[in-house]
Amino acid sequence: MQVQGKYDAKAFRDAKAFRDAKVFLSEQMTRAQGLKLKRLSEEAYQPAQYDRALSFSEAARRIQVLEAEIELANSF
Repeated sequence: MQVQGKYDAKAFRDAKAFRDAKVFLSEQMTRAQGLKLKRLSEEAYQPAQYDRALSFSEAARRIQVLEAEIELANSF
């Protein structure tokens, strides 16, 4: 961002803060993932698998593992 040959430091900081916030939010577990993970962790008697601070990818991994464990348990 340039103003009369000089960079506008405030606009640069605001743009960087926006990008940082966007990255942070895109890496967070979604609400739907949180609800599903909580339900699955309770169903599998593994409440420690649920954590509100998980990333999107870690939540997806845990959901996949819990679904596989529950499916295996239900097959007996």
